[in-house]
This record gives sequence, C-alpha cells and structure tokens, in this order.
Amino acid sequence: MSLCAECFHQGEHAGHDYNMFRSQAGGACDCGDGNVMREAGFCKRHRMKSSSNVPCVPKDLLMMSELVLPQFIFSLIQYLREGYNEPALDLPSEKDLHRILQMLEPHVSFLEDLTKMGGAMRSVLTQVLTNQQFYKDLSSGVGENACAKKSHEKYLIALKGSGLAFPEDKLACGMQEQASGTSTLAIQGLCRKTSWGGEILLLKKNYSCEDQDGSQGVGKRKRVKLSSSTKDQSIMDVLKHKCFLEELLFWTIKYEFPQKMVTFLLNMLPDQDYKIAFTKTFVQHYAFIMKTLKKSHESDTMSNRIVHISVQLFSNEELARQVTEECQLLDIMVTVLLYMMESCLIKSELQDEENSLHVVVNCGEALLKNNTYWPLVSDFINILSHQSVAKKFLEDHSLLVTWMNFVSFFQGMNLNKRELNEHVEFESQTYYAAFAAELEACAQPMWGLLSHCKVRETQEYTRNVVRYCLEALQDWFDAINFVDEPAPNQVTFHLPLHRYYAMFLSKAVKCQELDLDSILPDQEMLMKLMIHPLQIQASLSEIHSNMWVRNGLQIKGQAMTYVQSHFCNSMIDPDIYLLQVCASRLDPDYFISSVFERFKVVDLLTMASQHQNTVLDSEHERSMLEGALTFLVILLSLRLHLGMTDDEILRAEMVAQLCMNDRTHNHIPENPNPKSGIVPGSLSFESMLSAVADFKAPVFEPGGSMQQGMYTPKADIWDKEFDPVMVILRTVYRRDVQSAMDRYTAFLKQSGKFPGNPWPPYKKRTLLHPSYKGLMKLLHCKTLHIVLFTLLYKILMDHQNLSEHVLCMVLYLIELGLEDSQEQESDEEDSVGEHERCHDSWFPSSNLVSNMRHFINYVRVRVPETAPEVKREPPASTSSDGLASSQSPRRSKSLQRENSGTAQVFSLVAERRKKFQEIINRNSSEASQVVRPKTSMKWSAPGATPQLTTAILEIKESILSLLIKLHHKLSGKQNSYYPPWFDDMEVLIQPEIPKYSHGDGMTAVERILLKAAVQSRLNKRIIEEICRKVTPPVPPKKISPAEKKTLDKEERRQKARERQQKLLAEFASRQKSFMETAMDVELPDADIAMEIATSEQHVSEAVYDCVICGQSGPSTEDRPTGLVVLLQASSVLGQCRNSTEPKKLPTSEEEQIYPSDTCAAVHDVRLTTLQRYFKDSSCLQAVSIGWEGGVYVQTCGHTLHIDCHKSYMESLRNDQVLQGFSVDKGEFTCPLCRQFANSVLPCYPGNNVERSLLQCHSNKSMQDLIKEVEELQEQLGTFPSETNLSKEMESVMKDIKSTTQKKYTDYSKTPGSPDNDFLFMYSVARTNLELELVHRGGNLCLGGANTAGKRSCLNQLFHVLAMHMRLYSIDSAYNPWRKLTQLMQDRNSQMSSEELPEVPVLYRDVSSLLLIQILTMPQPLCKEHFTCIVKVLFTLLYTQALVAFSVKCSAEDRVAWKNSGALKKNTSNGEKSWEVLLSHVISELSKGKMFEEGETEELAMVSSSVWTPDSIEGYLQQFCLPFLRITCLLQHHLFGGELPSCQEDEEFTVLANCLGLLSSFQSPHQFTSASCLDWPVPAFNMISQWCLELASFADRHAEQVKVLLVQEPKWDLPCLLQLPENYNTIFQYYHRKTCTVCTKVPKDPAVCLVCGTFVCLKGLCCKQQSYCECVLHSQNCGAGTGIFLLINASVIIIIRGHRFCLWGSVYLDAHGEEDRDLRRGKPLYICKERYKVLEQQWVSHTFDHINKRWGPHYNGL
Repeated sequence: MSLCAECFHQGEHAGHDYNMFRSQAGGACDCGDGNVMREAGFCKRHRMKSSSNVPCVPKDLLMMSELVLPQFIFSLIQYLREGYNEPALDLPSEKDLHRILQMLEPHVSFLEDLTKMGGAMRSVLTQVLTNQQFYKDLSSGVGENACAKKSHEKYLIALKGSGLAFPEDKLACGMQEQASGTSTLAIQGLCRKTSWGGEILLLKKNYSCEDQDGSQGVGKRKRVKLSSSTKDQSIMDVLKHKCFLEELLFWTIKYEFPQKMVTFLLNMLPDQDYKIAFTKTFVQHYAFIMKTLKKSHESDTMSNRIVHISVQLFSNEELARQVTEECQLLDIMVTVLLYMMESCLIKSELQDEENSLHVVVNCGEALLKNNTYWPLVSDFINILSHQSVAKKFLEDHSLLVTWMNFVSFFQGMNLNKRELNEHVEFESQTYYAAFAAELEACAQPMWGLLSHCKVRETQEYTRNVVRYCLEALQDWFDAINFVDEPAPNQVTFHLPLHRYYAMFLSKAVKCQELDLDSILPDQEMLMKLMIHPLQIQASLSEIHSNMWVRNGLQIKGQAMTYVQSHFCNSMIDPDIYLLQVCASRLDPDYFISSVFERFKVVDLLTMASQHQNTVLDSEHERSMLEGALTFLVILLSLRLHLGMTDDEILRAEMVAQLCMNDRTHNHIPENPNPKSGIVPGSLSFESMLSAVADFKAPVFEPGGSMQQGMYTPKADIWDKEFDPVMVILRTVYRRDVQSAMDRYTAFLKQSGKFPGNPWPPYKKRTLLHPSYKGLMKLLHCKTLHIVLFTLLYKILMDHQNLSEHVLCMVLYLIELGLEDSQEQESDEEDSVGEHERCHDSWFPSSNLVSNMRHFINYVRVRVPETAPEVKREPPASTSSDGLASSQSPRRSKSLQRENSGTAQVFSLVAERRKKFQEIINRNSSEASQVVRPKTSMKWSAPGATPQLTTAILEIKESILSLLIKLHHKLSGKQNSYYPPWFDDMEVLIQPEIPKYSHGDGMTAVERILLKAAVQSRLNKRIIEEICRKVTPPVPPKKISPAEKKTLDKEERRQKARERQQKLLAEFASRQKSFMETAMDVELPDADIAMEIATSEQHVSEAVYDCVICGQSGPSTEDRPTGLVVLLQASSVLGQCRNSTEPKKLPTSEEEQIYPSDTCAAVHDVRLTTLQRYFKDSSCLQAVSIGWEGGVYVQTCGHTLHIDCHKSYMESLRNDQVLQGFSVDKGEFTCPLCRQFANSVLPCYPGNNVERSLLQCHSNKSMQDLIKEVEELQEQLGTFPSETNLSKEMESVMKDIKSTTQKKYTDYSKTPGSPDNDFLFMYSVARTNLELELVHRGGNLCLGGANTAGKRSCLNQLFHVLAMHMRLYSIDSAYNPWRKLTQLMQDRNSQMSSEELPEVPVLYRDVSSLLLIQILTMPQPLCKEHFTCIVKVLFTLLYTQALVAFSVKCSAEDRVAWKNSGALKKNTSNGEKSWEVLLSHVISELSKGKMFEEGETEELAMVSSSVWTPDSIEGYLQQFCLPFLRITCLLQHHLFGGELPSCQEDEEFTVLANCLGLLSSFQSPHQFTSASCLDWPVPAFNMISQWCLELASFADRHAEQVKVLLVQEPKWDLPCLLQLPENYNTIFQYYHRKTCTVCTKVPKDPAVCLVCGTFVCLKGLCCKQQSYCECVLHSQNCGAGTGIFLLINASVIIIIRGHRFCLWGSVYLDAHGEEDRDLRRGKPLYICKERYKVLEQQWVSHTFDHINKRWGPHYNGL
C-alpha cells in the first residue's frame, strides 16, 4: 500500500511503521480504495467522499466531453502512429521518438488534467477508452479518408515490425465477445491444456548451437537455442487491439513508457471499470512489454516504470485472481520468463564437458548482468504472494513441470574451474549477477510458495513440488552424466533444484506433519544429492585456505556472498539441511569417509608422524582439516531446520550477529528473507531484540568520529547463549569469529568468570525432531571414532599441521557424542565380552561411550622410509587386535588390521565405494537396467610407490587415556587430572553439568571425562586406574638433538618475549611523559613566565624542540624556530546576533531570515556611515574589521626549525602518495601530531628575564608614563636588518594576508592605501582575541590559563603584527594618544570647509584604539606602559558609556540627573562619581543640537522604564565589560599570569583589579565603576573637549549624531540555525522549492545552516565563472567555510577552502541510526548532541583537525 505525502499527512498514522520513499516515476495513491485499506485509515478528504452520497452529474454537463474525447484520443493515436518509424538496425530513432513525445506533451498533460477533475470525468474517459465501437469506427482505416488509411497502414507495419501477427483470420473462430464490451485476451479461444511443459523437457536433447557472433569461433562458449515449436506461440506473437486503451498501451510500450503517459494511465486507476479493463489490457500486452524491455537501451528506467504500473495492478488480490482465471496470467508469466532466459542459454561444462546435455544461463549476458528480468520476476513474486493465485500454481502440474524446467536453467551456472598453473588473466565479475539471479528468480518465488504451505491441508502441494523437483534433479544428473564422483577442481555455488527440494522437505516435516521417508528418494539418489552441496562446503574451505588464489579475488567474493546475511537463508542453510537429511538416512561410515575425502585430508589421518598427501600441499593441510572438522561440528549441532521454532531461530540469528560486533538496528537480521518463515511470530522482533540486547545511544569518540545508536549483547547472552558454531556459520570474514571470541574473553575477564584464554564454549543443543534422529548415528560410527582417536594421538605426539582449533573441534565432537549416548549400564559387561572377539574394526562397538575405554595396542602404518618410525624394531609379538592405519599411494587412508599374521587392506574409500556400488547395482537390477560402468574406480594397487614402507607402532592407549594425558600436556604439570568424584561421590549421582560452560581446553577435557564416568561404571573405573599409575612424561625421556634444539628455541623465544616487554614498557613511559609535556602544558613561554617568579633569577632563554630534527634550542635571528599554525579566514564572529532568540531554519514561505541584525552587517553599516561624513584615514582607525573574513590563527603547539620545515615541504612535494591536502598551497600536516596546518609562525627571540623585569612596579607618575608612551610611539620602527627571522616574519605576514579574500581587507576609498594594511593588521589581533573570548563562552568568569587545553600562539602573532605596524608612522598631529591625554586648541576653525573632519574621539572603538596603541610601540612592552594605556582608554570608554546613557534616558530624566550631579560637582571626589560626570556630559551635549532632534514617541516608549542609581551603575559596567575582557586577555598573552575566575556578577571588579585600574582600598559594598577612573588631565575639561566635537558634528548632521554613537554592545554567542525536530518538515518544504537564481527545482537541493540560504548543489544552472553555487556561497557567507544540509540525503557537507568532506547526519531515526540518501525512509529526528558537536567544531574552527576524509571539490559543488 502506498500513499502520497498529502494523504499521509492528513490521515491518522501515529504509532504506525512506515517508510517514506521518493517515487521516481509517479504512482497511484491508494487512499480512498476500500480494497486496499480500511476506511478508518483514509485521509480527511477521502473520508468525506466515502461517507457522503455523491450526487449524480447531470447528463448535459458531460455531453460535450463525450463528443470531443473520442476524436481527441484518436488524434493522439494518429500522431503516435505517424511519428513512429521502426529503428534501422544501426541507428535507433531515439531522437525522433523524443521529438514526437515533446510535441505531444500538451495533449497528454491535458488528459492528465482531465483525470484530476474527479470521478465523473474519469468515468467518461473510461467509457471512451474501452468502447469497441468508437475504435472500430475511427481507426479501422475503412472508408474514404486517405489519411486514416495511411495511418492504419503505419499501425499494421508497426505490429509486423514488433514480430506480432494481426490475428484477423487465425482467431476469428475462437474469439468470444464479452457482453460488457471490455476486451478479452486474444489467446483465450486457443486450446491450452496440452502438456507443453513436458514436451520442452523431452526436447532438451534437440537443441541447436550457434556461436554468439555467428561464426564458428574456437574455444568460445556457444549459445544454445531450444527448439521452441512446443510453446504456445500465441502468447508471444499475437495481439489484437479492439479499443483505444489497448492501442494506447501498445504505443506507450513502443515509445518505451514515457513518463507523462504512465502518469496518465495510473491517474485513471481510481475508476473501478477502468482498473479491470486496464489490468486485462496490461496482461494481454505482457509478453510484448518484456520483448520491448529486452531490446531497450534504457532498461533501468523502463523497468522502474513497468513495475510502477504492475505493482498497482497485481497487489490487489481480487484483481490478480480474476486475471489469473480469465487471462491465464500464470501461464503468460512463466512462458515469458522461459522465453527471456532461453535467449541466453549456453552448454553446461559441469562434470562431463563433452557429453553434457544440460544447458544453463550465461551470466555474462546483459539480460542477467543488468538485471533486466527484474520487473518480470518482481511481478511473479507479487502475484504468488496471494494465496488464491499460489494455490492455482501449486495445483497445476504442467505449470510446475515448466517451472522446474526454468529453475534447472540456473542449476550449475557460473561454474568455477580452479586455476592450477597461472593466475587467471581476466577476473570475471559475473558472479554477482549469478547470485542475484538465483535469489530473485528462484529463491524469492520459492519463499512465496512456501508461505502458503503452512498447514496440514496443503500436504498435496508439497508432494507435487517434491515430485517434480526430484524428476528435474534426476534429469539433471542424467544430462551431466553424473555417476558417483564429482569432477575435480570444479565448483558451482548454484544448485536451486537442491534448495527447492530441501526447503519443501523442511516445510513438510515442520508444518505439514508429513512423514519424511515418504517423500525421500532411494539411497542411490540420496548419495547423488549429497555430492554437490558437500563439494561446495569443501570448496569454501579450499577458498579460505588460499587454494583458489589463482582465480583472483572474485572467488573469495563468491564464498562470502554465499554465506552473507541476504543470501544465507536461500543458499548455505538449505545446503546444510539437505546434507543433514542425507546423513540421517545414509550409512554413517560412508558419509564420514566421504566428508574427509571431499576435504582431501584422508592421507593426513595416519598415526605416523610423516605422510604423503597426493592431492593437497602440506601448507593447506591444517586449514583443510580444520574445515572438515568444523563442517562436521556445524552439521551435527545446527538445528535451524531440525526442530527449532521460528522464535528460537530468530533469537539465535540475532545473538550470532550481535556477538560478532555491536550492530545498528538496521543491520540486525530481522529476517534475511522477507518470506522465509523467520517472521517474528509469537514474539515481535522488537521485544526479542530488547530481550537479547542493550541499546547504546549514539556517542562521540574523542577523535570526533560519531557512533550511531548500537545494540550490544546483554551479559546474560554471553554467559548462557553465545554459540560459536552459529557465529562460524554466519561469518563472511574469518576475522569476525576472532572478534566474537575477543568480546567473549573480555566479558569473562570483566565478570570474573574465567581469567585465562577461554576456548569456544560448548553449548547443549536443543532436541532433534524425531524425523532426523538418524543424524546422530554419525557420532556413533567407528570411522569417526578412528579419526578422533588418531587426531588425539597426533596432537599428543606433536605431529605437524595440527592446531588448537583441531583439538577444540575434536573435543566438541566427543562431547556431542556423549551428549547423545544411548548406552545402558546393565548390558555393559556382556557387550564387552562379545566385542573383544570381533575383529572387523579397531573398535568393538559403534557406541562412543564404550569405545572410549577400548585400548589399542599396536598399529601398523605405511610411512616414507625417512620417517623415524622405521628405525625401531617391531616388538616380538605383533598379533594384537589393534589395527594398522596404512598409507596407500592413492588419495586414501587405509586402516590395516592384523589377524593371524596376515595384513589386509581395509580402505575407508574403498569401503565407501563398495557400498555405493552395491546400492547402485541393487537399484539397477531392480529397475532391470544395464549396470553402469565403474569408470571412477581407477586407482593403483597399494605398494606401487616404492618409497613407502610398513612400520608397526606401539600405541597402548585408549581415547580416555589420551584425554588424561592431554590434560597433563595442556596444564604443563604431571598428574594434573584428579577425578572430582574421589572427593565427592555426589558428582556422579547428581551431575550438575551445566548446559553451557566456560573455560579452556583443560576444562573441556575434565567435562568430557566426567560425562564419560557418569554414563558408565567401567569408564569411571578405567579413568581411576589410569590416574593411579604414575604417568610417565608423554614425550620420550631421552632428549634427542632435535628436541634439544626445540627446547633451546623455546628458551630463546621466552627471552625475546621478555626483552620485547621491557622495550614496550620503556616506550610507553616515554610516550606518557611526552603526552604530559606536549598536551597538557601551554607554550614554553607561559611556563617560563611562571617559573621566573621563583627565586632563581638566572638568565634563561625560551627553549624550543624541533619536531623534525629533534634538537632543542632557542629561536635565533639566523636560525629561527616557528610554531606550526593553521591560518584560516573566518566569519564566525560576524554571525553573532544581538537577540537572545535563536534564528530558526525557515520551513515555510513566511519564515525568512534577513541578515541585517548580524554583527558583520552592523559593523559594515557603521564603517560606511563614518566614511560618508569623516576623513577616510581617520575612519579606518576608528573601527576594527575582520568580523567577516577575519584571519584566525591556531596552533597544535609544536615547533620546528624553519629550515627543517622547508626541507619537509620539499619531501612532501616529491611524495607520490595522494594526500588530502595541497602542498603547493603550503598545506602540510604537523610531523608529530598530524594536525592540518598551512604556515609557520616565527618565534621571537628574547630572554625571559626581560619579561619578568618588565613586570616590576615602579613609582613613576601617570604624567611621566603618558609622556614615555608618546615618545615610544614617535620612534619610527625601522625594518630590521635582513635576517632570516625578519624574512620569515615578512613571509608569514604575506600568508596571513593571502588567507582571506581581497574584499575583506580593502575598505579604504583609495585602493591600496597603507591605511588598509594598518587596519587589517590590528584587526587580525582583534579577531583572534574576540574568538578566544567566544571559545571561553563569551566571558572570563572561568579564568584559567587557556581554553579547553587549546594552545595559544597570540604572543608570537603580536610580535609579527607589531613589527609590521611600526613601519607605519601616524602623523603626531593625528595621533589619538594626544587627544586622549592632552587638551588641544580647537583646530576645527582652521580647517577648510571642503576637507572632511576627523572622527570624533567619542565615535571611536576603544578596543581598536587599544590595539593600535600597543602594536605601534616597541616590543616587548613594559607592563607599566600597558597599564597606563589601559587607564587612559578607560576614561574614554567611560565617557562613551555616559554619552550612550544620556541619549537613552528621557528628557525629564536628563534634567533630573543634570541637576543632581551639578550639586555634587565640587566635592573632593567629583571626578570619580558617575553622577557628577553624567551631569557634566548632559550639560555639555545640551549646548549643541544633540538632544533636540528625534525625541520621537518610539524613543520615549523605550525609556519609560525608571532608571535607579543601581540600574545605571549596572548599565555602565555592562558597557565597559567587553573592553575589559579583551584587555585582560591581551595582558594575559603579553605578560603571562593566570586569569582569575569569578562569579558573573563580580566579573567587572575582578577584571578591573587584574588590570590595575582599581586602587586597593576599595571595599566591595560601596564599589562603583567610576572609582576605576584615573584622569590624565582634569576630567571636566577633557569631557568638554570630546563633547565639543560631537556638538559641532550635530550642528551639521543632526540626524546622524545618535546613530553613530558607540552603543552598548550586546552580542550573543555565534550559533547555527535552530533546526526542526522532525526531518520531514525540512524535506517537504525544500525538496520542491525552486532555486532563487535559476527558478528551477534543483536536482540536489541544499541549505546553508549558518544563514539559511537555499542553494543548488552541483547545479550547472547557477554556476558563475566556473564556481558552482555551494562553493560560491561558502566564500560569501563563511569566507571559505560552508556548512550545508543536503535535503535529499539528510547528510551535512562541509566546504573548507578548496576541500570538502561529508560530515555525517544530525538527523537519526528512533534507533539512533543515520539514513543517508533517505534509502530506508524511516522518520528522522534531530540529534541535539550531534548538532551541538557540529556547532562546536564550527565555532572552534576545528573541522580540519577532527574530520579526516577530505577531498578536493574543484569548485564543482
């Protein structure tokens, strides 16, 4: 069911599970259709329609449309006929078709508009489209009209060209017209019920071969054509159109489904009559659609459009059933599928290459490679999901035969042949096409059918499928000439017939209560059935052992895909299940020996220490043996189809996946196959998940990488349910098994359950379903016992090629056997007596419990002459009842038995073949057929290879004794095993053997011995006896030279290990000390400044470590050291707003953002206004720039010699490795911490005592200091001599300038003016101080040395800026210092009227003045001079605050304050009282026109609040605070020292004290801000002088005088736009929004999260001078940094300069997962933590450091 967004949002869907998807090809909304959904779910609009009685439309109203529409539609069809020309063979006429479609667009749009007019118009259209009479009259071409005739001829030609006959004569007799007037399918009159499926099978042997290119090429694979005379040709070749709708659909197909036509046809679907007529028409044209699709060049687009139509028609069960019955839909679909696949068949090369009669699809063909068959299969799966249709299919025998025939085309496809000599030249990538084809074309329909076979009543269906499946399999075996041995070095992963058979068997037993034996074939067929699935399991092991390495990577890809979560339910699971069924019914010895032979490890299973393996290299033996044993463990312990309920299966799958790795909700196997039956049944998926896993909310790792919401197994799961067998079965990569074990080990250590290295835990299995009891016979067969005994012995004797994993699997198998043992205590004694006389095998019985205690004395082995066993003399008596395991030169393992001195060969393989032959002969003679030739029994007699000789080994061990010795070996102690029942007999009576046990190998051995003792008294006795004997050491006592060598080796290894540990520990401690020095401490400068306060006053220079050459030393003029820095342009400060209300991202037309209130805009307007009224050079010193495009400098804190850096850059340039940065632009990564950087800031040489002395307090008077400051400023800074240091300082200044764009540095009216450079340089200092303040949270309350561990480089930066700024002299007449500290005579009178005046002092920005004063003085600066400058500037700032306040309050207030202050004017402390000063300011300003103008109502409204002395004091403090903060930071960077921390309300006092503005005797309760004032000249005179400037300006421009006053700065911290809670809000508004530049709806819309601008990502339409819109916007909005949300992907993209990176998503679903590209369509919600992190990275300028995956964007975003 699908709904359009509009209906969805108007309906009630709270709490429903839904997916949102973007329909590429339109579609019909199901809202209002009662067949699809309940009325309660309709939206408001449709609910109203369905409830009220719709009135009838008057007949007259529709009359015109009924007359016009037939003609209109006919004219449309005529155009379509005219425009179509059959494409020539070489030139497809796509352009022509496109032209015609464009021309017809208005026609179709008109029809589309008609459909939207509602039901009445749709019913008229339906009548016109389906009326046969209209069609006959207008389009038959009969009559006078020549044009109509020509058009009809064109139509007939088009039919012919499509390979379709016009069935006028053929079908006239068979057609029956329906009364309703709708058309019926053309083939209905034909007799159908012939067994045509069967005939195809018979004709298999009658195919013709043709080369793909027509010529007889050598060595090419030939394409095969089946003889098609049997198929009902009318399905493929006959069409008859009888109404407009039919011909319209015909042309729609011909023109390859134009979008507009599809939309029109779908929009008509709400009309019920139309829906039925259209569905029948669609079915009638089905074959033709698929023919056209096959030839199409745009098959992807066409497929999507076909499915958009068919899914609307076939999802409705009632409709599907109707067309299945009336139009033979199933027949048509199966026939068309066969027809499609037949076009790409080739001869199968499996097994018997020459004589094979089997054909398979060629996976290299475009049809399979491009998934062209997908729409057809999708429709087929869709109709099979309806029970009524599926039943029809399962009841129809001929259809089943045809279907099995179709499935057999995939049986054995994509055959792999192992390359033995050279690496394959060309790695074919067809394998994925093969897997996709089997999954979609075979497995999915199979799951669909299985979903209808759930109850007992459906037994018959299963019998049908199984019957035809077995027939098809038998035919397949015959066709490939299969006898009993698979061809070597071949494997195909595709056996769909086997899998169909397996899954229907499983369903029959599980759900339908069928007797398994009644649907199983004879033994011979079972033996054949197991061969190929077993071959796949062995090949998997070979592939992982690197035996197929010459076939390239693709073979590994196949092995992984076979077990991958999407495929495993349809591939490996049915294969394992089929093998389990075969194992339960076949002879166990035969099965076990088959397994070891198939895995090629038979030769390894000998008691001898050396052997020859004729079929396997020794390096592969270990992993193949591990593979064989692991396979047996999986085979015997897996219960997926042998009795587990669906809920248990789901739980096991979940646990296995979660144990490998934590998973997101999306990656937990909900049910890898939607129709697999692993649908969460009684327990819902979510409750099962919450039972097994805990949710870990999305977190951030320190590196900045973002985790999604993850599920992790509960502790209980690790403790009781972790199943390594299931994990091994489900791992795609071998490392996942290791990952699961590591996590399990960590859990055991953490919970204190087991401290060591645990082995995979043994888990007790659930009970087997009674039908499969025979499977356990494998554990109780002598062949397996011999293998287990041999392997235990070999492990004990340390033979080569055995691993811990082998031992683990051996013990697992023994434990499984004990678990299932049926032996009874009572008949124990007798059975032993009987069996000791029996000599047919090594072991007396087939029961593991009794065989465990059976001693084997001597074994005769055949070994190479070089083996150590040959040297020994055989003992006197060799007539033991032990058996000799002998080596035969073939690939078999021979077990040799000595009886009365004669040895006879008993070969596992020979035995197996003998049994197989007996069965074949028996079956054959029963069927009275000719016995098949025994072709595969080709091996030479034993002894044919002379280098093998026979030796007799003395063993004298039983499985029990081997286990006890193994325990000693594993523990490394003698007699380590002590039977627990010696202490407590209870252990045997009530053995508390847990279902689940942790521990290592020793624990496993102890557990097995306990189980063996519990199950049998004899075993208990024997264990006791063995333990009582003092066990001699296992290896021989004499240490041979070889062993001595290994012991020495061991000792050497131990010593090496100890050395390594020591080295590692040393390295770790060095690393730790480095981290402490490099990471926690700020720059060396600051450290030393602190140290100097201590008593040691010896002279010391700052010492720097170069991270490249490792040398330490000071920075000198000749060899300067530099700080690694990153320079970046920043507009973060410019985004501060003066409103506390956060800006929201607009999600409707009403909400729009205007940038006028941002800090950047306000400063810009102010500078422009100043420049209009005042002298340019003066304006450029009255403000700071850099709010937009300011340069921010940051460092990682590491230093390097500048010459070392140059050679480092040179090496980077020559490095061929592709880096994520541009070396040509000076970019590099810090050689030590790999942080991104692009420049080096030279460290100014200077000794630290100088700094400390500069801090000492002298008693000079204020006047003296002012004079000194002025003199120091007068000294012109001469450019230092050409030293390396000065060159570097010059070059870094160039870097700083080039970091930002010219428009952000050039504000002067005269371009290139030196004032520009002057302004830019001190603004860089301002930008960095302001940004540090932002990083500290906007105030200095927290104090501390630096922010969040950030290292600062401001000290070095000031040195560089000061050196350059001192090159500019300020004319002493214009020096602001004079105006601040002296009374001047009035120069305005002398000034000519044309010249613009200077900026009045009260209009100047005090922080800018501070930086100008500091940076134009010689460095390093004296602390007392610094304090003097601050004191002077504070007087100006305070006056500005008073002026700003006087403007703010009302006229009455002004009068009141003027008078009250005047009274106190003559008190002693008048200059330090704000009241007195305010009164003076008001009276001075009143002289001009300052207060006369603009006393508007609005202003009066604002100032209506009553000002109390406290609130005025608060206002003045708030006005001064920003300056104090900046000054404190500056002082901290210039002179070191901690910043004090304080409460917010104390901040002013603390900072004033820190800056030395406060005389110490102030008591806090009577503190006023004015007490910090220290006037250089009498305050009233000074204020009068400053106010006079304003008054004279007010005379000329009264309207501007208040606008330009420095206002109380109240900037909020910069932040990104606030986003809505639900992503859908953004998506719905923006994905249809048109671009403001090109007025089109962008293909990839994006929105800037800083300012809310809507842009086209990669849009060529909005490109300007080769810059795409996003890149351009990032330069304009963020000076090169842009943060964009991609609307169609929910992902954030960061642009930084010439690079970009995908940052991730801030919208997550309910399970904390991202949904990139909105593929899953789940509702997404804002993750506030992630958004905070994004904002934090933006504000702190750390995108470059935290995000690692950067790439160049080439201006194309």
